[in-house]
Amino acid sequence: MFCYNCGCLLSEHDFCTSCGADVKMYKKIIYTSNRFYNEGLEKAKVRDLSGAIVSLRQSLRFDKNNIDARNLLGLIYFEMGEVGVALSEWLISNNARPEKNLAGEYIKLLQSSKARLDDMNTAVKKYNRAYEYCLNGDKDLATIQSKSGLAKNRQLLKAHLLLALLYIDKEDWTKAENEVQACLRIDRGNIQALRFQQEIDRVLEPEEGEKKPSKKSSKEAVRLQRDDDFIIQPANVKEPKNTGVGTIVNILIGLVLGAAAVYFLVVPARVASAKSEAQENVKEIGSQLDVKNSEIQGLEDQIKSLQKENDSLQNVIDGYSGESGMISEYDKLMKVANACINGADNETIAAALDEVRDSVDESTLSEEYRELYASILAIIGPSVADKYYSEGMAAFRADEYNDAIDYLKKAYFYNKTNADALFNLGNAYRKLGNFDEARATYEQVIREFPDTERAKKSQQYIDEITAD
Repeated sequence: MFCYNCGCLLSEHDFCTSCGADVKMYKKIIYTSNRFYNEGLEKAKVRDLSGAIVSLRQSLRFDKNNIDARNLLGLIYFEMGEVGVALSEWLISNNARPEKNLAGEYIKLLQSSKARLDDMNTAVKKYNRAYEYCLNGDKDLATIQSKSGLAKNRQLLKAHLLLALLYIDKEDWTKAENEVQACLRIDRGNIQALRFQQEIDRVLEPEEGEKKPSKKSSKEAVRLQRDDDFIIQPANVKEPKNTGVGTIVNILIGLVLGAAAVYFLVVPARVASAKSEAQENVKEIGSQLDVKNSEIQGLEDQIKSLQKENDSLQNVIDGYSGESGMISEYDKLMKVANACINGADNETIAAALDEVRDSVDESTLSEEYRELYASILAIIGPSVADKYYSEGMAAFRADEYNDAIDYLKKAYFYNKTNADALFNLGNAYRKLGNFDEARATYEQVIREFPDTERAKKSQQYIDEITAD
């Protein structure tokens, strides 16, 4: 551990043996930061990534220059599929300590695998699109976009959670459980995934006392047996005597009765059976026709749904492609980041930053984009602001007030603490005769830099403008 005042190696004493600075509290802060880092490292080893993020954030809260903690935090975000946040952490780490820092190696590895980086960026964009669809109630489109994003990057934890939630909403518990298990394989301690799993288990577990119906082993068979194989004729009954003529008559009578029975019993039954069969055929044909009509209607509805989805996707594509699309905005920001990493001069970085500043609408972009943009602006902004301030004052002294206004506006944009840039911007408006803008700028100087010499001078110029 080194002294914060002189940079010498500290001993076991509570003061620096080189400069005499009191380092007791400083040591406690550094030890606390390292303890949280070790805690986060242990959690990361058992894939409790959510818990590790909490511990590492605490470590950086005590010591923002804890390079190991910041690099590990970037690795965890990268493992969870959030490449933008990971890159932001590594850029901050690399700028804090450019030499002997693994963050630089991580950034180079990302740059060397452009195809993988593109896939990860595409996955994040598709997740953001799916999230917007969910907010608009288009759950089917959200499911499609989430699956498409996971096809590009299976490690994107947020997409797994969103897809699991969509399956739970559809009550497709098996698919929901698969997505939750995928989340837990990435991050065992993810609270949201554990809550989803608890809900799925509650639905799928049988209620207490519930029993499955028992199966019958066999069907009961009924069998009828007769014991009276012989009919015993009573003793006082005599059989009638049959003659040949009587036999013939009986045969004829039997034939007539048989024909009558066929005509009155069998034929109507056959006719009724034929009618019933014909009716069944008509019903079956009608049922098949209904099914066909239903299938046709379903296909027509599907065509309409697909057409609607195609139009929606086309609108999304139009919003992302082109010079004013989000893809172009991401490319511009990556151009700035690349210029910073490669050590470009201030003029090159300023030109790249101006492209982003003039076209970006941060409210429409992702949180990762805004964080990366803010990080780059915090690192590069002051040096770019100094460049524009020098050019603005040179134009002001040459009486080129329009050019001075443009440069001084940029100087104040990149460094909000530059009171001179804002004050001289008001002077340029006043020299140009634009007294409304001059008054508004002087009032801004008074609001943002009160009790300063610039504020007093601004009030003096406001009084002069009012008097005139």
